[in-house]
Amino acid sequence: MAIYQPGAQLRDSPTRVGFEDEEDVATYLKTVYQDNGWTVEWVDNGVAAMESLKRERPDLISLDINLPQKTGVKVYREVKENLQYASIPVVMVTGVPGQFETFISTRKQVPPPEGYVSKPIDIDKLVEVVKKLL
Repeated sequence: MAIYQPGAQLRDSPTRVGFEDEEDVATYLKTVYQDNGWTVEWVDNGVAAMESLKRERPDLISLDINLPQKTGVKVYREVKENLQYASIPVVMVTGVPGQFETFISTRKQVPPPEGYVSKPIDIDKLVEVVKKLL
């Protein structure tokens, strides 16, 4: 899921970034983000996520870990290892247990994610994290 800041200039074809494969969760997140004035687009798999980044750079990435075709962990690593995308803040929104936050935050190959929100989603915490990063 890509998030654009309010008032940001969008190109004719906004980014479609696949960071949530469960349609109901994606719809829920999209609604929360839009209710806060952010423009959001999403796709449902990691391969499409990386392809869409090549078309347009979002202001923030909302990333699920369990994506088909290419996991969220692989997407995250590719984003952070690519100088073109590395500065895009990533908020991991996932149902993977709490010890995963420690695991992903202690990898030597890539920096820790800029934000982490566990499912079930605490909307206030999610919005606070995103606002802080934008």
